[in-house]
Amino acid sequence: MVAIHPTDDSTYDSAREELRAQGDEQPAGPRSEEPARMTAWVRGEVQGVGFRWFTRAAALRIGRLVGFALNLGDGRVQIVAEGSRADCEQLLGWLRSGDTPGRVDGVTEIWDTPRGGYQGFAIR
Repeated sequence: MVAIHPTDDSTYDSAREELRAQGDEQPAGPRSEEPARMTAWVRGEVQGVGFRWFTRAAALRIGRLVGFALNLGDGRVQIVAEGSRADCEQLLGWLRSGDTPGRVDGVTEIWDTPRGGYQGFAIR
């Protein structure tokens, strides 16, 4: 059996190829248009550099995302985004792209079902 970490695309791709070769490939993951809630924590130099503002701008550019970006007391930024899985993944990709303000040392995310209650995408 191959362990797959959901945030490491290279490991995922190689594991998927290995499973395919063994004839043991698992069914595809969630549909990309399925509603999702992504909570991400971004580590690095991400406070005091406009990171939340640019995150909101990226969410608005993607469209159809609601949620917020929040500075945490330990220096990280927390992002909660709800929308389609594909739109949330697009925002997550931007967070990891290196095209963000400051310096991102790492991003950790979890996925859940949407809870609702957000009006637009806010900076908190």
